[in-house]
Amino acid sequence: MKTARKILIGLIALLMVFTFAGCGNNSDQGANEKAPAEETQTTKGIAKENIKVGVIHIGDPADGFGYTYAHDQGIIGMQKNIGLSDNQIVRKLNVPDNDTAAIKEAIEDCIAQGCNIIFGTSYGYMDTMAELAAEYPEVYFSHGTGYKSNDTNFNNYFGRIYQARYLSGIAAGLKTETNKIGYVAAYGTELAETCSGINAFALGVQAVNPDAVVYVKTLNSWLDPVNETAYAEALIAMGCDVIAQHCDTANPQIAAENAGVFGCGYNSDMTAAAPKAHLTATIWHWDVYYTAAVEAVINGTWKELGNYYGSIADGMVGLSPLSANCVEGTQEKIDAVTALMKEGSWDVFSGVKLSFDENNQVIKTDAALVTNDGTEIVPAGGPSVDDSVITGTMNYFVAGVELK
Repeated sequence: MKTARKILIGLIALLMVFTFAGCGNNSDQGANEKAPAEETQTTKGIAKENIKVGVIHIGDPADGFGYTYAHDQGIIGMQKNIGLSDNQIVRKLNVPDNDTAAIKEAIEDCIAQGCNIIFGTSYGYMDTMAELAAEYPEVYFSHGTGYKSNDTNFNNYFGRIYQARYLSGIAAGLKTETNKIGYVAAYGTELAETCSGINAFALGVQAVNPDAVVYVKTLNSWLDPVNETAYAEALIAMGCDVIAQHCDTANPQIAAENAGVFGCGYNSDMTAAAPKAHLTATIWHWDVYYTAAVEAVINGTWKELGNYYGSIADGMVGLSPLSANCVEGTQEKIDAVTALMKEGSWDVFSGVKLSFDENNQVIKTDAALVTNDGTEIVPAGGPSVDDSVITGTMNYFVAGVELK
């Protein structure tokens, strides 16, 4: 069966070569001039009715909340924006990102079904996607949350989710009464993605409540429903009265509701899962990227798309609507900081800290950004750290964060 599938994939890949060669406008080429194979692949589009999109999910969007649900909502949004039919989308669900064989099988099945572009939504898919991108140059591969790419058919996509985490920290810092805030994280300082989110959240907390401390427990897994609950309960037992999270399910929010405390969710609005506890959620609008990526394949502009790092300004990241559980003035403070982020006049990891006056107006103060062991990262008044730090080398916690 594997041999037969390999043959089928090879035939489909060959068919794609002819499809790429036959689509698009050749008016900029001489009558007897042939474009190089690589140029043909990256500049010739695919008719909208002929494109097929594959997506590899670590979970099941039927859960209704969380990471996979948010990504699938992005795929649904892209489908509506572009006008694709249901049979133009191939979904592979519950593909563990630590099982190379399963990842490869899911991707190769997408190729066998004729997918022209394949999205891999979990960090652990990265190396396998890089390998298969080299093996199948006629197919486009797009990997979420990672960092590898090539110049032809493989890119990565993510966003400034730390900006939205800072905003959710404002809601949490205003709500806590114990000045102890818990945070259930997939990983800690070993990954910049989780670490930058924790740090941004803590800095948002400190903007409205400099006495509060953020206590972090790490799962060492992106998806661990049992321990997502257990770790939230352990943080609550320590006295944490707001629970934030960087993990896939709504379980920490449900644990907060069961304990009579509050929480900030992630990936999707989790208010329905914990209506008495949920304050707001840091959310993704993945349709912003998925629409741009599929349109780039259709239009033959993939090279111009490149690697993608969205922000609050382009609508890629944001917050779910604040619930009635938030304290008065939360929305006004969040709106004021959002405006600074959108206009580009301030960002989170700089040497300028924010606070607020009695009218919810922002006060900027020059203050060094330091780690929880006192190391200075940015001097007072200094600019925000480079993106490469936020996405790759932020392997430290800022002051006010403690690992438990």
